[in-house]
Formats: sequence, C-alpha cells, structure tokens
Amino acid sequence: MRDLVKITGIAIHGYGGYVPRYRIKSEEIARVWGKGEGELPVKEKTVNNLDEDTITMAIEAAKYAIARAEIDPKKIGAVNIGSESHPYAVKPSGTIVAEALGTSPSIFSADFEFACKAGSEAMQMIIGLVGSGMIEYGIAIGSDTAQGRPGDALEYTAAAGAAAFVIGKTGNNVAAEFEASKSYVTDMPDFWRRDYERYPVHTSRFTGEPAYFHHTLSAINALMEEDGYKLSDFDYFIFHQPNAKFPYVAAKMLGIPIQKVEPGMLSHIIGNTYSACSLLGLVKVLDEAKPGQRILITSYGSGAGSDSFVLKVCEGIIEKRQKAPTLARLLQRATYIDYARYLRHRDKIRV
Repeated sequence: MRDLVKITGIAIHGYGGYVPRYRIKSEEIARVWGKGEGELPVKEKTVNNLDEDTITMAIEAAKYAIARAEIDPKKIGAVNIGSESHPYAVKPSGTIVAEALGTSPSIFSADFEFACKAGSEAMQMIIGLVGSGMIEYGIAIGSDTAQGRPGDALEYTAAAGAAAFVIGKTGNNVAAEFEASKSYVTDMPDFWRRDYERYPVHTSRFTGEPAYFHHTLSAINALMEEDGYKLSDFDYFIFHQPNAKFPYVAAKMLGIPIQKVEPGMLSHIIGNTYSACSLLGLVKVLDEAKPGQRILITSYGSGAGSDSFVLKVCEGIIEKRQKAPTLARLLQRATYIDYARYLRHRDKIRV
C-alpha cells in the first residue's frame, strides 16, 4: 500500500465511452445451459461485433474524449491502454490507437494489465506524466472484450466496452479536477489466467470476500483517514461492478446512501466490461454531474488491488458533454442476439 497522493493542477479535459450495440440477455445464456430461473448476476451484457475488439473500441472512446477536449491530437504526448484482452500477445495496442487518432510519433505509449483495474492504472500513469511536465496532454483508456468459459458463471457478466479520458493541466474549461488518489494492493489469488490458457479461472465466492470487498474498502478508508475526507463530502460513488450486487454491498458496508451509487451503475444492463468497468461508470456520472460536486471512483482488479480517485466537477462539464454522444445515447442502440450468434461474435467456435 502506498501513501495518499495529493493531486493538484491536473484535470480531465475530455472523456468518452463506447459500448457495442449487440446484447445478449442472461436468460438466453441460462436457457442454453439449463440453469433455473433464479437470480442472475445481470439482466444482459454487451457483445462486441465481428469487427470489434479492444483496439477498435478504444479508438471510438478516445475520439469522443478528444472531441470533448477540443485539442489537436498532435498535442497528445502519451496513449496508455489498460486491458486484459489485448488482441496481440506481442504487439502493443497503444501504437495502433495512437496512429488512428493522428498523434505525433514522438509520444509515450504503453499497454497496461492488472485485471479489471488496468484502466485506472493507465490513468494514474498519465496523471504522473502530466504532473511531472513531461507531456502536455495524455489519454488514458480502459478497454476490454472480457473472456468467460462457456457455461461458467463469468459468461453471464464478461462484456465489452471502452472508456477514455484526455488528461492535462487544469484550466478554465475542464470537465473535472483530480484532488487525490490512493491505491491498495496485495497478493490475492482470486482470479487468473495462465498464458497458455484461453479462459480465466476464478475462486467463486472467494472473489468477493476477502478479494473485492477487502481491497475496495481498504483503498477508500485509507483515503478518508489520510486526507481528512468524509464520505458525506461526496455526491457520487463509483465502484468496480463485477455484477449488479457487489457495489451495493460495498456501499452498505461503508454506510453510503444507495442514491449516491445508482447513477454510476451499469453492470446490470451491460455486464462487467473489466478494465473499462469503473471508468464507464465515471463517464455515465460525468454525463449528469453538476459543477462543484465531488466524485469518488474506486476500481478493483483481481490479483489484487484497488485505485481510488477524488474528482471535483468543474464548470466546463456543461459545455463539454454536448460535444460527443452521451453514454445513455449509445446504450439505446441495443440489438439482441441469440446464443449461437454470440458464440460466433466472441470467437468461441473454432474451425
């Protein structure tokens, strides 16, 4: 666990989210595998199209973020992508995204992997690069086409989506300012995939406690203790959402009103987008938050760790959210598919 990092003068200039139009209902997955009509972890989830992957979704989200930032892509000094489904084992995703966005070749670019918190990890690195003066602007992206073995519990939630943020020095027309960050990590074997394995393995309920809840609450409580924040200081709380239940349980454990959690909830209708999950929750909240309100976002990645960020919404948010499609608008483009087509889209049929 590292000390709290106070962040001054760093802000989100633009943000964007992307989710595929295709969906599969949990009922359809349950029908195929003969599951009962009991409680399912989510109602439905997003499914990437045949020509969509982590890279293409990252590009879409980043284009929206740049449009809201209203900057020349040549000013971007770093492109960092967090994912656990990079299309290539030995070829970076970041360089492809950077070229598609039209950045200069003279940039930093890195691919990050820390299970579902790789996107927030990428965000921390961009904050550091901007804060040090090494770059003027950088893009942090979380993007995934999550994997789940057919018939496994993960198949109900493993989804697809991306979120991107243009980060730079603060100014008069920014969406939100960073105030603090805190991370908490331990060696926790709750979820893993060996290099030669196609699908990840998980330890069922062990992934909740002590994995998810211990790390999420530890990062938040440490931030509260070390910087004097109170939970009542925040208008919105965004958690990683492996399912539709865990964030509400975490909120109850902390004594947070459900009304402050609901605006950032997405997993019940799009599933768990892994590295994009908590970041898409932030996109959704920024689409409705008012200037002066505070947001606490806490990611979680198996293995395991959590990153917490404190953000204060700024006046520029009103104008910026009009510059690109809101997440609500993208969510309306739902086309439902059956399990057979889902298998094809997710490349689970090998010939």
